[in-house]
Amino acid sequence: MTQAPRSGSGRNTPRGGGKGPKPGGKPARQPGAAGGQGRGGQPSSGQGRGGKPAFGSDRSGKPASGSERGGKPAFGSERGGKPAPGQRRDGSGRPGSAAGSGKAGQGKARPGKPAAGRKPGAKAQPAGPRPFGRERFGQNLGPVRNRPRPQRAEGGQAGGSTEGLHDPNGVRLQKVLAQAGVASRRVCEDMIAAGRVEVDGAVVTELGVRVDPATAVIHVDGIRIQTDETLVYYVFNKPKGVVSTMEDPEGRPCISDFLKKNKDQRLFHVGRLDQATEGLLLLTNDGELANRLTHPSYEVPKTYLVQVRGPMAQGVGAQMRDGIELEDGVSRVDSFRLVDSTPGHVLVEVVLHSGKNRIVRRMFDAVGHPVERLVRTQVGPIRLGDQRQGSIRALGRTESGHLLALVGM
Repeated sequence: MTQAPRSGSGRNTPRGGGKGPKPGGKPARQPGAAGGQGRGGQPSSGQGRGGKPAFGSDRSGKPASGSERGGKPAFGSERGGKPAPGQRRDGSGRPGSAAGSGKAGQGKARPGKPAAGRKPGAKAQPAGPRPFGRERFGQNLGPVRNRPRPQRAEGGQAGGSTEGLHDPNGVRLQKVLAQAGVASRRVCEDMIAAGRVEVDGAVVTELGVRVDPATAVIHVDGIRIQTDETLVYYVFNKPKGVVSTMEDPEGRPCISDFLKKNKDQRLFHVGRLDQATEGLLLLTNDGELANRLTHPSYEVPKTYLVQVRGPMAQGVGAQMRDGIELEDGVSRVDSFRLVDSTPGHVLVEVVLHSGKNRIVRRMFDAVGHPVERLVRTQVGPIRLGDQRQGSIRALGRTESGHLLALVGM
């Protein structure tokens, strides 16, 4: 009996006029599969052998050039992802960022939106552009968090009330912000409407408020806005052997020897560093800020890198955190961290808020590790970074705003 022909376009019809494959022969080539596989069922160009992609990675599934094994970034960080001594982790060096993380599906968070994986309850970044976004120098420290609340003016109330703040003879708030370099006037208006601006401790959301720039205390995202252009703030990277004075009767090198363009300004240093200590020293003509930064009640943290003879016995860090009995009382460090260790030497980072004379050297002497080299790398939010020794740089407006907010100004 003759078999009925199959319906359709003929794709199911075997080759050879309806004859099936010979016993023990190779399977017939399926039409339409020419671009997907090569001979013997092997993948064509676009894939390597065994179904592995030919581009973007080498054989055995290893990542292509531009990243190390295991998804670690090839450039831009030290081994283990630890930051360099005296340097904090920024957004550019944070593990899991889009640049060099090697992990799929991760990227930079958009401004104003919480980053992926942020801890519940953490404060989100303020929406919109940041203050002083066009500033080309200084360090971007972001918004101020947990700052001491300033004294409110009489009648000033939180929650957007402008009672007692409006000065009919003053200047519009958005104009004051724009003249201080915060942003354009239109952007400053958006910041006010978003509740990001405070005047004398009260959040202002109305655009018609006028203030006196000479007396009003203004904050944007917690950053103090300095409207007095006569006040200046500098960072000096003091070399070893320089005395922390503006003039020295004995003729030793002092701070004024490094003031070139600022010789006509009357500056004074905030605190002191002994002659053998190097690092960050603040210079300003703002007397109120200098007094608060050096007053013990504000507990401004200072970070030091300390090189001592090694090895260091276990438990020294806990001993210094608990407190060391000195001739002028008990002193302790806020944090103690081992940075590096080489044969015969140990590098330690300590943070403390005490301003006593030679306090770091005296504490390490008390635990049996005299200081070989001492460098102050940070005061409050201001970091020394890669600033050259003997140089003086002006603080950015964001940095000075953070410094003022740190002591409740």
